Amino acid sequence: MEDIQISEKIPEITPKPAKAAGDWAPPPLGGRAFTPCTQETSPKVRPPRVSGAWRSFSSRHFITEATKEVLKTQDPACADRPESNGSKIMWYGYIDIAFSPHSEYWRQMRKICILELLSAKNVKSFGSIRQDEVSRLVKSLQSSSGEAINLTKKVFAFTSSVICRSAFGKVTRDNDTLIALLRKAVTMAGAFELADLFPSSKLLHVLSWNKYKLLRMRRKLDMILDVILEEHKLKQSGEFGGEDIVDVLLRMQKTGDLQFPINNDNIKAILFDMFSAGTETSSTTIDWTMAELMRNPRVMAKVQAEVREAFKGKTTVEESDLQALTYLKFVIKETFRLHPPIALLPRACREECKVDGYTIPLRSKVLINIWAMGRDPEYWHQPETFQPERFDNSSTDFLGNNFEYIPFGAGRRICPGMNFGLANMELPLAHLLYHFDWKMPKGMSPDDIDMREVEGLVFSRKNDLFLIPTVYNYNPSN
Repeated sequence: MEDIQISEKIPEITPKPAKAAGDWAPPPLGGRAFTPCTQETSPKVRPPRVSGAWRSFSSRHFITEATKEVLKTQDPACADRPESNGSKIMWYGYIDIAFSPHSEYWRQMRKICILELLSAKNVKSFGSIRQDEVSRLVKSLQSSSGEAINLTKKVFAFTSSVICRSAFGKVTRDNDTLIALLRKAVTMAGAFELADLFPSSKLLHVLSWNKYKLLRMRRKLDMILDVILEEHKLKQSGEFGGEDIVDVLLRMQKTGDLQFPINNDNIKAILFDMFSAGTETSSTTIDWTMAELMRNPRVMAKVQAEVREAFKGKTTVEESDLQALTYLKFVIKETFRLHPPIALLPRACREECKVDGYTIPLRSKVLINIWAMGRDPEYWHQPETFQPERFDNSSTDFLGNNFEYIPFGAGRRICPGMNFGLANMELPLAHLLYHFDWKMPKGMSPDDIDMREVEGLVFSRKNDLFLIPTVYNYNPSN
C-alpha cells in the first residue's frame, strides 16, 4: 500500500507508474516531520523520491488545489480510511463511523450520528451537563487560587466528565479506569507498527507485541462497557432527564428498522469514537489555547476584556451568552490553525484516481498535512504568529469550504461531531478567562512553556501546562 502526502505541485517532474511495494522508506509520523519539505523546498528543487511505502510530493505551490482535488473532486475515490492493526482492534473491525470503509453501512451510521446522536437538538440538551461540569471546574480552581495547578489535567477531567455524562447519563463508578484505558488505547492505536508498513507479511502480524497488548486492553474495556449497556437496558433514563447517547443507540438497536442491524459491538465501537474524538481533541485545543494566550499577553488582555465586558459581573455564564464573544471565536480559530488536533488527515483510495497529474493507485494512502497547511505563508500572513485578528472580516470557516483551513476535515468524511466539540471548548474557555487572571509559576516566564508536540492520533502538547489562577473580582463594590 502506498502512502502519499498531498503537499504541493511539482511541474517539472513527470509522473511515473508506482513500483510494487517493497522498497522501504521511513513511515510518516506527522506534524513537524513533514515541514522541511512542505515549507522550505524551492519549486526548482526536486524532492527526494522513494517508492513503495512512502512518496512525498513537495514544493511551494498549489497545496490548497491538490487538497481540494482529494477532498472534493476525487472525494468519492478517496473516501476510505487507511487500515492499521491498532485501529482494527480498538474499533471492532471498523464497525464504527470514523474508521469504517465508505459503504452503505457507513452512510447509515453517519446518518444516525448526525440526526440522532449529535444533532443540534441533542448538543443543546447536553448544555446542562456542560454547565454543571464547568461549575465544578471553576470551584476547583477557586479553591486553588494563588497556587500552581496542572491546568492540562483539570481541563481533561472536565471534557472526560462531559463526554461520560453525555454518553452514559452519569459518571460511572469505573470512570477513572475507563478513561485511563481509553486514553492509553488511543495512544497505542495511533502508534507506528512495522506490520502496517508491510500488511501482507503474516509474520510481522504474528510478532506484533502491540497487537496483543491492545487485545488485552479491549477485553478490559469490554467488561466495563458491557456492564454499562446492561444497566441502560434495565433503566433507560439519563440523570439530566433525557436520552443519553447509549439510550439512543439501544433504541435504534431495538427498533429493527435499520438496513444493517447493530449489536453491542457496534455500539461500543461508536462510543470509542466519541471518547477518542471528543475527549482528547477538545481538551487538547483548550490546552493549546491557554498556552498561546500566556505567550501572547496582548491577545490575552483583549479576549479577557471582551469576555468580562459581555458578562458584566454575572456570577453564572450561560451558553446563550457566548454568541457575543466574537474575538474568543477568533482565538479558537487561530488555535486550530496553528495546532490542529489531528495533524494529518488520512484517506485511502477505493479506486485508482488522478491528483495534480499523478496517478494514485488503488488502496494508496493519501495524507493531508493540515498542520503544514495552517503555517503556509502562501495563504497566511506571518503564519508563525498567533494573530486571531486575521479571521476578522474573513469568510474562513470550519465547514470544509476553505481548503487551506480544514481543522475538522472536509468532504463526506468531515467530522460529524463538530458542533459538539466546539460547545465543549467555548464554554470552559470563557469561564477560565472570565473568572481568573493567570500567571506563570514562580521562576518561570511564558517563554518557558514547552510548545513541542506529541505525535499520535491527537496532536497534543508534550508536557502539561502549569499555571497559577487568581480569582478575578468582577464586582469590585463588594
